[in-house]
Amino acid sequence: MTEWKLFADLAEQAGDKHVAVEADAGDTVGDALEELLEGRPELEDRVLEDGELRSQINVLRNGTNVLVEEEGLETELEAGDELALFPPVSGG
Repeated sequence: MTEWKLFADLAEQAGDKHVAVEADAGDTVGDALEELLEGRPELEDRVLEDGELRSQINVLRNGTNVLVEEEGLETELEAGDELALFPPVSGG
């Protein structure tokens, strides 16, 4: 079991800021993302474009951006990992 933390409008679309999914050590971040989006079409539309992760969406594992510093959605999960999904952040 892995928990996602969702921020801003992503949490609103999922209906919660914390969502536990069926993904375990050895699964990938992509597997966990699939589990999160299953049955949540509004969230899927916000996060994916043509089946690919939208470029402005950030995916973190234990505070590290997997898209920049790890192997993207192929990053393997370890026990106790905490995943986070951030929408685009507007500056100001």
